[in-house]
Amino acid sequence: MSNPKSRLRPLTDEEEAEIQRQIAADPDDAEATEEELQQAKPFAQAFPELFEGTKRARGRPAVEKPKQIVSIRLDQDVIRKFKATGKGWQARINEVLKRAKVS
Repeated sequence: MSNPKSRLRPLTDEEEAEIQRQIAADPDDAEATEEELQQAKPFAQAFPELFEGTKRARGRPAVEKPKQIVSIRLDQDVIRKFKATGKGWQARINEVLKRAKVS
């Protein structure tokens, strides 16, 4: 899958100058002073009550029986047929394998 940002053309010098002019003209975008930077605190310290509501685990939630990553070789036509059924094709292969009688 290609990166959509890679299709953007570079800014011209005039466009960049206009963006910088607009930034400089924004009254809500004042540069922080050295004193303000020295007094800055991490969000969790400055707003502990707000920070508590933002804690969440990263990644996928833990599952009781996690699936194991393996590499197997399948015929191209088998993969093509499963992929043609849409999203979840790997889970469908898993279901077929679980139903298979192995002796």
